[in-house]
Amino acid sequence: MKDRFSLGAAQLPNKVLYAPLAGCSDLPFRSMSCRYRPGIVYCEMVKIDALVRNDPHTYRLLDYEPGMHPIGAQICGSKPRMAASAARIVEDLGFDVIDFNCGCPVDKVTKDGSGSGMLKNPELIGEVLSAVTAAITIPVTVKIRAGWDEKSINCEEITRIAERAGAKAIAVHGRTREQGYKGPANWDYIRSSKKAANKILVIGNGDIFDAESALRMFSYTNCDAVLVSRGTMGQPWIAEDILRSLSGQEPMERTMQDMKRALLEHFDAIIRYQAEKQALLDMRRVGCWYLRRCEGVKNLRMEINRAASTSSVFDLIDQFSWESTQMASDSAFAASES
Repeated sequence: MKDRFSLGAAQLPNKVLYAPLAGCSDLPFRSMSCRYRPGIVYCEMVKIDALVRNDPHTYRLLDYEPGMHPIGAQICGSKPRMAASAARIVEDLGFDVIDFNCGCPVDKVTKDGSGSGMLKNPELIGEVLSAVTAAITIPVTVKIRAGWDEKSINCEEITRIAERAGAKAIAVHGRTREQGYKGPANWDYIRSSKKAANKILVIGNGDIFDAESALRMFSYTNCDAVLVSRGTMGQPWIAEDILRSLSGQEPMERTMQDMKRALLEHFDAIIRYQAEKQALLDMRRVGCWYLRRCEGVKNLRMEINRAASTSSVFDLIDQFSWESTQMASDSAFAASES
């Protein structure tokens, strides 16, 4: 299971994929992620209409560095012809894979029928995917939730529709749109989608926070790959842990010094990419991801959130007594993320 993963013509180094996370998986995040060699990393989701009208902010979300290949982009929208135009733009930017978002549960996305709003209209998903696959040569995938709510579970139907439309893979999140991120993901939906698939590959998504949960996902659902989402936040090395476990090795033991080093490296990537004001905001957010995995750091988190400059944040990290802390258990973090 640790071997290369084929998405059409795209050859990924492995089956551990890092999801696009709106407001999170920016260039510094992906720079950190790529050090641990996931099968692919995705940029943040972009709206097709913003791409087509050449919105500068949207194009900045698609920034990437040559060393990040294979790199994926994710588009969101509900208009087939516009989606095809947006897909051609993405392909021209040099991306290796394009994903179509049918899973985002946020109201501002679903109100126009986009994101998980597409789950209410499965045939339209097929129309968009058909238009996109006909417009480009790079492989197309789609990300869905199990259904809009418990009364309208349709992941198996959409899996078959996506396959007919030419998608190479479908990522199934084991929650409904109505659930948001509450409660445990139901991996039965992923397993049933895998059984419904013929040629299309099925990627399991939901509640993968460590190597053990990834192995259980593979075993229980028989999925072809895993897509790690919130589990990447504050532990960019999770792909390395999962791949070691797939090889029968123990995950590497991470010390508090490892955590401190990764945090400083992530902060350094942020200040090299963002202007001071935005960098400070990003450092507060990213700091919470890493420090949430540690015990005895509440005061440090509060001080970072009150810091008035990025240099002050670095001073706080440098002066903190890291020897007085320890790593929190994975299970505690996973529970806080549910």
